[in-house]
Amino acid sequence: MADQAITLGALLAAARERLKQARIPDAALDARLLVEHFTETTQADAIARPEQLIEAGRRDAVEKALEQRLEGKPVHRIIGRRAFYGLELTLSPETLEPRPDTEALVDLVLEYARRDNGDDRPWRLLDLGTGTGAVALALLSVLPNAQAVGVDVSADALATAASNADINGYGSRFTACRSDWFAGVEGRFDFIVSNPPYIRDGDWPGLSREVRAFDPRIALVAGPDGLDAYRAIAAGVALHLASGGMVAVEIGFDQKDMVSEVFAANGFDLADAVRDLAGHDRALIFRTKTAR
Repeated sequence: MADQAITLGALLAAARERLKQARIPDAALDARLLVEHFTETTQADAIARPEQLIEAGRRDAVEKALEQRLEGKPVHRIIGRRAFYGLELTLSPETLEPRPDTEALVDLVLEYARRDNGDDRPWRLLDLGTGTGAVALALLSVLPNAQAVGVDVSADALATAASNADINGYGSRFTACRSDWFAGVEGRFDFIVSNPPYIRDGDWPGLSREVRAFDPRIALVAGPDGLDAYRAIAAGVALHLASGGMVAVEIGFDQKDMVSEVFAANGFDLADAVRDLAGHDRALIFRTKTAR
């Protein structure tokens, strides 16, 4: 971009056109998000004051961000945060970006927690593979007396989750626990939730460059059939469920029957299933076969 001063409107138009010419999906949205973030402006500013001048330092920051986007880095990775369930969550190299599809898992757990006026109960929640803390913190944001433990094998992810808990005001109700699934977990929980890895090894090479280059593989891939994480969860969950407790997991679009079979083999019945906005099976919730 030129050395002379540039207006917000012109900067936004140039950024949008540059991404569009490169055939970046959602070029207009990405351009707006990057310009707003690095110029500390809003969409309202672009509408009401497009003529405001942008100083060189912020203009250069937009330029660097656009270069990263053109190289394939996802826009939220560039910004360093993403919204999920009304929360602002920071990202780090060893965390996945929380996706809107995962809100189906949150809604499913909340549906069962809210039965019999259960919103205010002191629920104990365990989030396996917590990453940014997205699922646990979303649940805490709705259940005011709940406590959550977020488990991850990654120290980076746990630090990010704990920071997100503090940023969003739930630090006193969230505990980070470094563990390989249940290995370091103590106690019993009313709801055990997880958005685990579920991509098949063979599908990894066919994923988009944005995923393969910037998302942690360990948080996505789970063996030849994509079911390794579900097997680990189903095998250990009974020892950590409170009486009447339930376990809920996110799944791939074609995994409902296979995951249900994994849990059935470990003594669990499928209680409910929900679909995401695209109509794909997305989340399942189970109870022990003896529970009624």
